[in-house]
Amino acid sequence: MSVLPIYLYGSEILRKKAKPVHELDNSVIKLIYGMAETMHKANGVGLAANQVGDLRRVIVVDVSAIEESQREESDGEPVERERGTKTLAIINPQLVEQSGSWVMEEGCLSIPDVRGDVTRSERISVRFRDVNFREVEMTFNGLLGRVVLHEMDHLDGVLFIDHIGTAKRALMRSELRKIKKGEVETSYPVMSAVEV
Repeated sequence: MSVLPIYLYGSEILRKKAKPVHELDNSVIKLIYGMAETMHKANGVGLAANQVGDLRRVIVVDVSAIEESQREESDGEPVERERGTKTLAIINPQLVEQSGSWVMEEGCLSIPDVRGDVTRSERISVRFRDVNFREVEMTFNGLLGRVVLHEMDHLDGVLFIDHIGTAKRALMRSELRKIKKGEVETSYPVMSAVEV
């Protein structure tokens, strides 16, 4: 597999709603592995298909970076296990239940070097198709739940900065303008809004 370019803030695809996957075929498997490799190359903990230019409802999360005790009811199967990583592919995620609330600073591979406090649910249950296209339901707590919610937002065209107040977002305006123009340095390949 190869590392895919990550689309930066300002790219139209980041604001589009992804479409459900109806069957598991080679193109979906190739997408999942490409996304996993891209996420690891970028040192990320989650990635949505929109971020690599694909409008299918697929996300990957790296659960090795997060304590196993935070993951419950784990009947989903990891897609990759190498170099100390364990990636969970989540196809067609649907939020079933959520509870609690907590604030934490978030960032995004599509918005490099910009961070902000976001309030999210502390515990969530999600129904989805796994890498074998079996329907499973999992409960995620804390950081892992936050990552899953962040990536699910991407599938609906929502960015983490949309959860930040207008005053705080105004402080980010000049940095966001630079990212939109592609004036950013990353350790991973990117596609800026002006290149699309």
